Amino acid sequence: MGRTKNSMNRRAFLSKGVAGIAGAVTLPRFISDGSSIKRAKQEKKYKMVYRTLGKTGIKLPIVSMGTMDATSEALIRTALDSGISHIATAQYYLNGRVEEFVGKIIKNYKREDIILATGVIPQPIDYKSGVFAKNTDVAKFEKDFESSLKSMDVDYVDIFYLPFAAKKESVMFEPLMKSMERIKKAGKARFLGIASHSYVPEAVRAAAESNFYDVVMLAYNFQIKDIEERKEAVAYAAKKGMGVVAMKTITGESWMAGKQEAVSNPGAALKWVLQNENIHTAVPGISTFDQLETDLSLMVDLALTPEEEAYIAYVRSKQKDSLFCQGCGTCLTQCLSAPDIPTLMRSHMYAYGYKDLRAATRNLDSIKDNPIACAECSSCIVKCAIGFDIKERALDILRLRDFPPEFLA
Repeated sequence: MGRTKNSMNRRAFLSKGVAGIAGAVTLPRFISDGSSIKRAKQEKKYKMVYRTLGKTGIKLPIVSMGTMDATSEALIRTALDSGISHIATAQYYLNGRVEEFVGKIIKNYKREDIILATGVIPQPIDYKSGVFAKNTDVAKFEKDFESSLKSMDVDYVDIFYLPFAAKKESVMFEPLMKSMERIKKAGKARFLGIASHSYVPEAVRAAAESNFYDVVMLAYNFQIKDIEERKEAVAYAAKKGMGVVAMKTITGESWMAGKQEAVSNPGAALKWVLQNENIHTAVPGISTFDQLETDLSLMVDLALTPEEEAYIAYVRSKQKDSLFCQGCGTCLTQCLSAPDIPTLMRSHMYAYGYKDLRAATRNLDSIKDNPIACAECSSCIVKCAIGFDIKERALDILRLRDFPPEFLA
């Protein structure tokens, strides 16, 4: 009875979205039916395309597995049995439960056959500025990493990421670099990397120039406005021998605000990313068998069809109606009382694009101490670079704070 009530509450929340973005109609990308599961469970042979992860020498399939909300043992087993050897997780996914879940599953495989990556967020962190705080608790950072190893019941990870590395100052933040170096020397991480969501070209170049990091993971998709800069930074990093991993490859672009228009084509979005051979692998979040089938099958032919190219052109032309925030930060300088708008917009995308209220809440929690005065303003002076109605979306997603924690369970 309680489960049904919570389900209805979730639907009620999603159906009241800004400018008509609703969760009442669900996209194929985010669900799977029984027939899809049966198809995926059948033994199939997929063509696996491999690229080498820079100077690490690791050969990976060009499609790997992101696990932000992975909760199906059968799904992860199917992915591994199909040839996906790289699993990317993080301590903050479902408050560590995903790491525990992944660790339980990989016990049934040879450890050396799995390329395991995770990340730990330093505390405190200032997402708004893109720079790690001077009072970052390094001891806690290392303790949290040890907790990750314990959760997964492993002695080491193959790649240890510093998440939310943005400006050069954060990439080269010496206390954390020394901490990661200690972890690597202790044999608890084979390779070190950064993961960057904002100020991405700067972060990637800084990592490549550091001669310290082995891998960069960056947000990379066809909707990004500075994609040419990111392409150049990726090429530079690859030339320097860095392994390059793409995340945020399939965004919440599938819903067009105010139009109730589903234009989902995740295969096209992922194929577009993989056209760039300097991207060694992509880690789309895979949480259904439909998604797994789509991601595996596209390796048969990476060429974009005319229909897929038309889809990409169409979505690009509707940027202001999409859910994907560029994270450019231009909004932050326009209002003296401005909250962390990019984080609010990212939370909005998780709620309405991915239908993932837990991830949306996690983003909101990261700015829980930041007062958000949007409701007190008669109008919003902030002009989004791509036309988002900032105030409307911010007030809409902030309603999540009014729900009890069990709503998201």
